[in-house]
Amino acid sequence: MSKAEDNTFSVEKPEESSGFLLWQVTNLWQREIKKALEDHNITHSQFVLMASIHWLTLHEQEVTQIILSAHTKIDPMTTSTVLRTLQQKDLIARQEHATDTRAKVVVLTDFGKKIIKKAIVTVEDFDRKFFAITGVNTKNLNQNLIALLEQK
Repeated sequence: MSKAEDNTFSVEKPEESSGFLLWQVTNLWQREIKKALEDHNITHSQFVLMASIHWLTLHEQEVTQIILSAHTKIDPMTTSTVLRTLQQKDLIARQEHATDTRAKVVVLTDFGKKIIKKAIVTVEDFDRKFFAITGVNTKNLNQNLIALLEQK
């Protein structure tokens, strides 16, 4: 039991803190998604970058490291490090940009496309099951998450 005069919390129990609960749920989700991706031999960061390359390519965008970093909200240095690992694993390739000599276009290799297509099915199935327990409409949940992201 804490001393009343030392209590700076506005909540009676930790479960009343949205931030604390979000922290715990995020950690749980990350642990479980890591397990789900083990069969594909990629990390969650690798998945996010590969899935984003696939998405942007399908939507006819040329994918550079800067575009990828902005799309995923992963800082440029981390993006570069993860892309280097993906290239070593022969999952992506970097090609010369048609107009910008400083930029490289990032593409999935055929092997990378095969892996990411399977991994996307795994992750979408995992997310569906993970969030279904809340009973919340996914569209509404996503709109609320987007509102939080747009604060900054």
